[in-house]
Amino acid sequence: MDGHPAQFEAIGSRLGFRIVEETPEKLRLIWQGARFPAFLCLGIALVLLFVSVPIFQAIRLRGFAGPAGALWYFPLMNLILFGISLYLLSQKRTIVIDKARQEVTLTRRSLYSVTTLAAYYSEIEKVKLGVDQVYSGFALAGSSAAESFPVPALRLITSGGQSVLLDRGSLRKLEDIGKRISDRLLKPIEVDAALTQRIISLSSARESYRAGKF
Repeated sequence: MDGHPAQFEAIGSRLGFRIVEETPEKLRLIWQGARFPAFLCLGIALVLLFVSVPIFQAIRLRGFAGPAGALWYFPLMNLILFGISLYLLSQKRTIVIDKARQEVTLTRRSLYSVTTLAAYYSEIEKVKLGVDQVYSGFALAGSSAAESFPVPALRLITSGGQSVLLDRGSLRKLEDIGKRISDRLLKPIEVDAALTQRIISLSSARESYRAGKF
């Protein structure tokens, strides 16, 4: 295996990959960053331009000694917000399962780096649908009162015992993606005991819905 699994871990409770290409030879999934916060920052930055541009021009003409000098932080906030929005928009993850090359390739892109992990089919032992303990936003902010909570997660388990995070999100979607990946790799899919009952309940609910519909 070429790459480090730790570089593909995620802080958040949800990623949410979607299938963009599915052929007999290749399965490709993609995740496109946190769009809502990115566009929110971009929108605020654009609105602040109406304030920041006149302040910047006044500072350039009269320096920090002028009346606008005390408002220097508005242009700075604009730059920071633009930087955050560009960084969030540049976030991208891809998973490519290539039958011809017998290889799984994970790519993580950001504004300043590209990280890749590649593993051959022979290096993968199984696909695992399990549970990750994810910390809440309060814990990430440093609160001692915040706790972690369980989130369904899809992972690859290598023959060396390493665990590679593929996706986190809803159980139903991960179950579907996990089966597709398992079928491509010709590897078993292992479901955590904590999730087995939930999957059975989902299957029962689907059958009840279909029976009621027809």
